[in-house]
Amino acid sequence: MNYEELLECAEKASQNAYVPYSKFSVGACVLCESGKTYTGCNFENASYGLTICAERNAVGTAIANGERKIKAVAIFSPNMQNCTPCGACRQVLSEFKSDSGLDVITKCADGIRVHSIDELLPETFVL
Repeated sequence: MNYEELLECAEKASQNAYVPYSKFSVGACVLCESGKTYTGCNFENASYGLTICAERNAVGTAIANGERKIKAVAIFSPNMQNCTPCGACRQVLSEFKSDSGLDVITKCADGIRVHSIDELLPETFVL
């Protein structure tokens, strides 16, 4: 699956977001080393701390399906261009990056943008 197809999957997932408070929909699609993809969307809760980001939702689905290595994640929001992951999602993505790294793909006005997770989160916390 190419990066444009990953973004299309992320866009489709964003349509399922449950965002009655922020009205900020996000969808994510992770590509694992196995070649399988998993999607997630953000969902909010009246107790704001219980809100889950699209990226962590997609990673959790991949983990629940036995995956451990992620090669790429596409993130889409109809609310903004170049919607990059929050700090918590960057840390989670870094934990599961493949040995060759992890690309973060976002949609921009002029096409797609690709960041490495190491670029977005230098000096990652590791135990």
